[in-house]
Amino acid sequence: MTKALILAGTHSGCGKTSVSLGLMRAISRRNLLVQPFKTGPDFIDPGLHARAAGRASHNLDTWMQPEAALRGLFYRHARGADVVVVEGAMGLFDGRGGLDEEGSSAHLAKLLGLPVALVVDASSQARSVAALVQGFARFDPRLRLAGVVLNRVGSPRHESLLRQALTLAPEAPLLGCLPRSEAIGLASRHLGLVAEGDADDLDARLDALADWVEQGINIPALLAALPEMALPGVPAAPVVAERPVRLGIARDRAFCFMYQENLRLLEEAGARPVFFSPLADAALPEGLDGLYLPGGYPELAAAELAANASLRAEIRAFCASGRPVWAECGGYMYLLEELADGAGASWPMCGALPGRAVLRKRRAALGYRVARTLAAGPFGPAGTCLRGHEFHYSEYEGQAGAPAFCLSGSDGRECADGQAAGNVIGGYFHAHLASNPDAARAFAEACRAMHSALSRVG
Repeated sequence: MTKALILAGTHSGCGKTSVSLGLMRAISRRNLLVQPFKTGPDFIDPGLHARAAGRASHNLDTWMQPEAALRGLFYRHARGADVVVVEGAMGLFDGRGGLDEEGSSAHLAKLLGLPVALVVDASSQARSVAALVQGFARFDPRLRLAGVVLNRVGSPRHESLLRQALTLAPEAPLLGCLPRSEAIGLASRHLGLVAEGDADDLDARLDALADWVEQGINIPALLAALPEMALPGVPAAPVVAERPVRLGIARDRAFCFMYQENLRLLEEAGARPVFFSPLADAALPEGLDGLYLPGGYPELAAAELAANASLRAEIRAFCASGRPVWAECGGYMYLLEELADGAGASWPMCGALPGRAVLRKRRAALGYRVARTLAAGPFGPAGTCLRGHEFHYSEYEGQAGAPAFCLSGSDGRECADGQAAGNVIGGYFHAHLASNPDAARAFAEACRAMHSALSRVG
C-alpha cells in the first residue's frame, strides 16, 4: 500500500522546497520508491524532484486541471510507489485568489484526502510559533494536519523554547526541527531556483539536504504515522486509429519548461515525440509533422541559439510550410526576429514571427490565465479555451501580427497575447492541456491533415 503526504508551507520562502527535496532523497536512500508531485504551475521544482527521487515529478493543480483529470493523473503515477511526497506552492491556503481556495495546496489535500505536514520558518520566533500553528490548524477544520516541521532553528536553546511553545498548539504534533544551514541552500535566479540541468553538484547538494532532514526528522516515525492509501486503477487511454504523427519537441537547458501531462495527452492523441536541441542540433529531425517549442531560458543561451543559424533558418522554413507549430513563452521568444538579453545585447532568433523579446529586470507577468483563441488554428476553432499561467520577465516589442489569445486573469481584466499566423501559434501563455484535452487532439489532427496535404502535393 502507498503512503502519502503534502509538504506545505506558511508562505513562499519558508524552506519547503529544501525540506521536500531532502525528504525525497532521504526516503529514496532507504530503498523505497518515492513518487514526487508539485502543486501549482511550476516547471523548475519538478525537475529537481526527479533528481532527488529518481522518478519524474508531475504537477497537480486544482484550478488548471478538472477534478477527474487531476485524480487520474495522481492515481496513475502514485500506484506502485511506496511513498508519495507532494510539494506545495506558496502558503498552504494560497491559490488563485484571496477568497477562492482553488489552486491551493489545502484544496488539493482535501480533494485527494492527503495529510499535510506544515513547514514553518521558526527564525526570530519562540512562543509566537504556537499562535501561528494554531491559526493554520484551525483555519479549515476539513483539512488534516499531520504535524509541523520547524525550519531555520537557530540553536539548541531556540529549539527548546519552540518545543515548549508547541505544547500550546496540540492540534499539530511536532515532526521535527531543522537547524539553520545556509550552506546547503540551492541557488536562485529570475523565475526561481536554478533549474536541474544548470545546478552545479546537484546530487551532492541533494545528499546534503537528505542528511540535514535525517538529523532533524525521525523519518521511520513519520512514515509509520502516515495512513495507507487505496489507489483505484485508471482506465487505459483509447487507442488512436489514425496515423501517428511525428512531433518535434525542443528539449535542452534553454527549453525545459513542459508539463509532463501535456506530453502524455499529445501522445494519447497520436503524437510521437521526437526530441531535439536548438542549442546542439544543426538540423531538425527528419519527417516531422509538427513542432512544439516549450518555455525555458532562451535568454540565458541567446548567443548559442543565435550561433546555430542553420537550425534557425530551418525552423523559419518549417513555420512557413503550413505544418503546425506551438511555441509558448521561451519558445515564442525564439520564433521572433530578435532577443535582447539582460545585458542589453541583441541576438537574432528564428524570424518566423515579427518583433523582438526584451528581457526586463522586473517581472512582466505572473498569474493564472484563461486563454481564448482568437482565430481558428492548430488548437481548434476560434474561441477554444484553455487554462494555464503566465510567468516571464521579458516583454514583446514591435509590430505584432494577429494576436493568438485573449487572456483573462483572476481580476477579470483581459489582454491580447502572442501571435497567430496560419498554423503557427505562439505567446507567453503556458497552457495546461488537461484543461481542454480537445486542444491536444486538434493539434495532433492538424499535424495529420498537413502531412496528408503535403504528401498529395509531393
